Amino acid sequence: MEAKRILIVQTAFIGDVVLITPLIRAVRQLYPLAVLDVMVVPEAAKLLENNPHIDNVIPYAKHSDSIFSKRKILKSNSYDIAISPHSSARTHLLLWLSNIPRRIGFDRGMLPWLLTDKIEHPSDMHKINKNLLLLKFLDPQDFPMQTELFPSDEDVLTADKHLEVLGKKQLIAIAPGSIWETKCWLIESFTELAISLMNGGFGIVLIGSEADREKCYHIQKKVLKANPYTSIINLAGSTNLLESAAVIAKCSLMICNDSGALHIANAMQTNVFAMFGPTVQGIGYYPFREGDRVFEAELGCRPCGSHGADECPLKHHNCMKLISPKSVYSAVLEYIKLKEQQ
Repeated sequence: MEAKRILIVQTAFIGDVVLITPLIRAVRQLYPLAVLDVMVVPEAAKLLENNPHIDNVIPYAKHSDSIFSKRKILKSNSYDIAISPHSSARTHLLLWLSNIPRRIGFDRGMLPWLLTDKIEHPSDMHKINKNLLLLKFLDPQDFPMQTELFPSDEDVLTADKHLEVLGKKQLIAIAPGSIWETKCWLIESFTELAISLMNGGFGIVLIGSEADREKCYHIQKKVLKANPYTSIINLAGSTNLLESAAVIAKCSLMICNDSGALHIANAMQTNVFAMFGPTVQGIGYYPFREGDRVFEAELGCRPCGSHGADECPLKHHNCMKLISPKSVYSAVLEYIKLKEQQ
């Protein structure tokens, strides 16, 4: 259909916003002359800065902004199509109240009947491809799933400045955090791995939000205790999302949990080694590029949820305890060796 104004809505987590970037690019390809706006939570808006496919980013603080104040804005913009990869009752209601004629999303959650076009939410498929399926209502073609972010030249210069102290060593990023505590590999395991990487001659870049600063400081302190002259920096809470993306782009590998760092690394085409515990790849949020790898323990209690929890429901957290730092380090050495041979 012809459309002059299109809205994409994703008000979930930072990683979810990274995963809609192929959808954004595909919509722009289908509607090169349309106004294309994207609505996300304020903390994720930075990720979409400099994206050449977007006209406007609309922040929506969904727990404080009135749905009626947002309705007034959306209604005044006179969108022809809204696409909602996030199966949120609040989003479905907002789009309906905004009188957007065509509202596309998944037939799940609460209030899916407020959508005009909906499909079943498939299983055993990457979330990116699930999102792209929504475009089948508009065009039958398939679209590439590579995610993308666009750090500015200033972001890249900031990254270079941070990394100067590490010299010319091969860099490995470590992001030990997650919103969900059970998704986190043990801090002792990250620390043991970091010490092995230090002994192997790698430069280590600790990545995370302000909430991850203490974890990263713990790792840094232990590594420096093992060798005061090693190359390790802690950037947790010191860089914004696009500066972090620029830093990650300069690393040979990202080692992390099932978290936003995984998706940022994929978008910057830095390979990922990810630890999966309470979640499994079948949920659809795994690293997808060639050379990526997921480490997980085969346990009958997995998955225990789609996100994780604050505590292991069975009180043992073996899904993370059984992932060996030595096996991860051996895999890193094997990966680096293959990369150098290419």
